[in-house]
Amino acid sequence: MTKSILLVGVGGQGTILASKLLTTGLMEAGYDVKMSEIHGMSQRGGSVSSQVRYGSEVYSPVIEIGGADILVSFEKMEALRWLEYLKPGGKIIYNNYRMDSMPILTGKAEYKEEEIEKELERLNGSLLNAAEKALELGNAKVMNIILLGALVKSMNLEDINWEKIIKDNVKEKFVDINIKAFNEGMKLVSNEALA
Repeated sequence: MTKSILLVGVGGQGTILASKLLTTGLMEAGYDVKMSEIHGMSQRGGSVSSQVRYGSEVYSPVIEIGGADILVSFEKMEALRWLEYLKPGGKIIYNNYRMDSMPILTGKAEYKEEEIEKELERLNGSLLNAAEKALELGNAKVMNIILLGALVKSMNLEDINWEKIIKDNVKEKFVDINIKAFNEGMKLVSNEALA
């Protein structure tokens, strides 16, 4: 059975790195994995999405509308932007983080934070304070790895050697902080949330 994971965020948040680590781990675990990326203005402020599909045999890297088992949003508003891709009963993990995209910065769109939060609560999304946790660890940039840890726990993929994946794919001086971040992300997901 193929599982579909949609990771979304704003350029500069490390969405693609998290997807690449996820893909590498799934491949090493023996899954057939397909990944596709869509970069808006991904350098800064544009929408970025990455689609990862895995199973015994995966034919397409593309998640159709209504096909994602889980939506992981690195930024709150992006969760709503990509909502149509979530399957009925699918899970939403969203980061309690606001990063204004280009349309908001240029005044072409409005960031309705309260409405966004109400809608995500209504959809039973799992709210994570990954940004706060990253700052506690001393590096705001590991927010993406915290979210990856939460995703791994949510999808019951803990049996893969994620420490090795991180060691093999992250610059040596950042390995320890990334492993800490990953483990913190796993702790943020309660077992009740997986039911």
